[in-house]
Amino acid sequence: MLDEFVAATGYDRKYAICLLGQRPRSSGEAPPQRGRHKTYGPATQEALTWLWKFTEGLCGKRLVPLLPDLIDALQRHRQIILRPEIRQRLLSLSPATADRLLKKAKATFSYGRTLTKPGTLLRQQIPIRTFADWNENRPGFLEIDLVAHCGETTHGQYAHTLTLTDVCTGWTECVAILGRNQWVVKNAIDQARSRFPFPVKGLDADNGSEFINATLAGYCQQRRITFTRCRPYKKNDQCHVEQKNWNVVRRWTGYSRYEQWGSVLALNEIYQTLSDYQNYFQPSVRLLSKERHGAKVKKTYDQARTPFRRLMERDDIKPLIKDILLANFHQLNPKERQKRLHDGQNKLSRLAVSPQPAPPQKEYQTQK
Repeated sequence: MLDEFVAATGYDRKYAICLLGQRPRSSGEAPPQRGRHKTYGPATQEALTWLWKFTEGLCGKRLVPLLPDLIDALQRHRQIILRPEIRQRLLSLSPATADRLLKKAKATFSYGRTLTKPGTLLRQQIPIRTFADWNENRPGFLEIDLVAHCGETTHGQYAHTLTLTDVCTGWTECVAILGRNQWVVKNAIDQARSRFPFPVKGLDADNGSEFINATLAGYCQQRRITFTRCRPYKKNDQCHVEQKNWNVVRRWTGYSRYEQWGSVLALNEIYQTLSDYQNYFQPSVRLLSKERHGAKVKKTYDQARTPFRRLMERDDIKPLIKDILLANFHQLNPKERQKRLHDGQNKLSRLAVSPQPAPPQKEYQTQK
């Protein structure tokens, strides 16, 4: 019978066996679904999508380790209500499964100018540090950089953001300033130092004249702070702070031009709120090792954790500082902090000025 069926239909023999082995279905009956049953239903997917949008679109490897702290904080302040089974399923997610559940949401979900000018003063006296030389596994060694809020032109005076990132923990602080002379930058660094929950032991800057000068060199020498610089035109030497320039500064302030003192005050209001939101509720991963296999490089990362959690896991942080950080964490409402950030963005957008064109160049005519 099988031979005659294959000869009459022209089907492959194995395909014919599958067809003949199936039970007959009535007209209009859908074919049976094959594979495993879905573990995470629409309710779990909807809750995960809301949390993903709340965290400004974190990837699965950063979002999943954050979920226990984030859900506890939101439920503590009554910002979200989850059934026990939904909460359990969210906490049992793997990063790959989270990305798969968020695929549809991600499908529906937009470079600035560089103004670093070389500073020759004291350049030979400040040692060079590359990304391979920074082996400090202790908090307190910071990379610093300036972000310009100049819009489409660098003409005139405008605001800058000084970004300071701890290499070990990822703790980041930002200070907005007007202009970028050496005294303003030095005062901004002194202001930002008091915000870190640990003493600052080292600063690493690029080769701009706002950093490579006698003022900042003397400031670091008086306070016993190690002062180093990266190689010229090698941004990867400062990869930690360069990443924060986008993830922290540009992501929340954009690329508009701000040139009034009121804009600086509005930027600093955003950064004060962003300090708690970024350091307590925005996890990051650290590169552990790299192995080259021919043309491929295998990179190994640790589990994503917030700077707050990295500090709590360290033995060299004083218990008093840990108690202060933990008390501050329990008081923080991430939903309220995010609302303040969005309100600050709306206020800042009203202070942005339209880009001013550069002054026209004079045309000189030769006299006969």
